[in-house]
Amino acid sequence: MTARRGARAAPLLALLLCSGCFRLLPSRGGGETRFEPPRRIEPADVALPAGYRIEPVAQGLTFPTSVAFDGEGGVYVTEAGYSYGEVVLEPKLLRVEPDGRTTLVASGRNPPWNGATFADGAFYIGGGHLAHGQILRVTRDGRVSVLVDSLPSLGDHHTNGPVLGPDGWLYWGQGTATNAGVVGPDNYDYGWLQRYPRFHDVPCADVTLAGRNFTTANPLTPEDDRATTGAFVPFGVATTAGQVIRGRPRCGGAVLRVRPTGGEPEVVAWGLRNPFALAFSPDGALYATENQYDVRGSRPVFGAGDLLWRVQPGVWYGWPDFYAGRALNQEWFDPPGGRPRPELLLARHPNAPPRPAALLGVHSASSGIDFSRGPAFGHAGQAFVAQFGDLAPTVGKVVSPVGFKVVRVDVASGVIHDFAVNRGSTNGPASRLGGGGLERPLGLRFDPTGAALYVVDFGVMTTVDGQPRPRPGTGVLWRISRAPGTAPGAAPEDTP
Repeated sequence: MTARRGARAAPLLALLLCSGCFRLLPSRGGGETRFEPPRRIEPADVALPAGYRIEPVAQGLTFPTSVAFDGEGGVYVTEAGYSYGEVVLEPKLLRVEPDGRTTLVASGRNPPWNGATFADGAFYIGGGHLAHGQILRVTRDGRVSVLVDSLPSLGDHHTNGPVLGPDGWLYWGQGTATNAGVVGPDNYDYGWLQRYPRFHDVPCADVTLAGRNFTTANPLTPEDDRATTGAFVPFGVATTAGQVIRGRPRCGGAVLRVRPTGGEPEVVAWGLRNPFALAFSPDGALYATENQYDVRGSRPVFGAGDLLWRVQPGVWYGWPDFYAGRALNQEWFDPPGGRPRPELLLARHPNAPPRPAALLGVHSASSGIDFSRGPAFGHAGQAFVAQFGDLAPTVGKVVSPVGFKVVRVDVASGVIHDFAVNRGSTNGPASRLGGGGLERPLGLRFDPTGAALYVVDFGVMTTVDGQPRPRPGTGVLWRISRAPGTAPGAAPEDTP
């Protein structure tokens, strides 16, 4: 969308409100397509506002997740070493040379490496899934040490890359184990329930349960039996009304922080499903993108778009019982086909959840975020968000591809504008449109001068037989800047 958040969405919204229509239509996600390598790279296939240009900086990357800059003008990218689809490789920190080649700085054994920031002469990297989540410290000569260990990253969502706050602390997002608070067969499909059958969500403070339980097939046994599972407990464990689950500082669904010198992590805010990326605005406020509920598992949630939050210390943001300030047991969340809406899991809630700064697309996987800080790029004080794109039908059905672009958000009004989007008669990744533009933008960061926006493109990921299929060696690092001859100052016009 450009000038008005809902203008182009009205016909689609009317279609979605017809639950029978939605139920009968096939899913048409961005990854539900065929891909024949190699990946084409054509900057002209990306539409930008007048006065901007895009160019590839590095190609042939495998599952890149973030870009960072050292204090001497160097450009670095992290390669995750892991992707949904249960592809496990070696996570890496790479230096991008001026000619686009990459040089290995450091590697590890506990993927994924989900992001990096540079501070006090070293890189700080968040990640970990095969073992517990970690915050790592990596020197420019490749020495790796653990700053924070034993974070709850064995489930669906992981430890996400840190950012340095104006107070000198490192802040990061810690994702939840499950989609909506209950371990179920979908977590077996994601690959971790069989590895860690006792793993489950951990709250940041004590919570009192309503005693809701869910009976499903038991994928851990060869017999055709059933398992009953409650919230915040291992698979196959039932809960009772009034049961108290103890909170811990190393919790999921939270924004955490630690000093760069180490120490015990502190909880900043919680009740967030997957706070994927954080950024501080020019006025010092902390913002987080949140990947929201999917239509899967024991407790599917329909119609929950990703969110942008202005993070307030000490606040609970609503997961697993609210979305954007709305309780999930409201008519708003009635799924198509007459299925029951979700019931609330908690008997009492820590506070009334706030409303978000902006509502992003359902299944858009809105991920990386950064703020423009001055006239060199334009749109000072506004947020730029990378949208990885849907993984339908794994996360739920969509009738048209969602995401696969970079959007600009006026955080004061919540209005969202397309900024970098593939040309074509419909939205979607380049592999679906037959072009050479963006595939799955995942991370982004302005360079230290503020004149260029670097966009990390994860690469091609299709969905085959309902499962993600990532393609190694298809990732790209892009750079967006003012076109030659464009004067700094007022921002150029939006994309037509």
